[in-house]
Amino acid sequence: MSFPWTCYLSVIVIYVQVLSTDGATQVGKISKQWSGMVKEMFTDADNFGITFPMDLDVNMKAVMLGACFLIDFMFFEKSGNKDDQRGVGMF
Repeated sequence: MSFPWTCYLSVIVIYVQVLSTDGATQVGKISKQWSGMVKEMFTDADNFGITFPMDLDVNMKAVMLGACFLIDFMFFEKSGNKDDQRGVGMF
């Protein structure tokens, strides 16, 4: 899976669009913000943002929150949480 990303003067933001079942309507957006070189290198903490319309169904809001956790665990967490892994974020 590839993510659209943008870079603004050492600030990397990764966007994931959440689409409805028809694949044409955007329901919301999940983004991962760059939290700084030191935090990215020495901690496993990440900053995510979820954007959705105010009138969105509460069940869909819960699905988007779950999708945010799933994206974090699948793409940005180190496997096995081993201390010998020195990768930065998803790299």
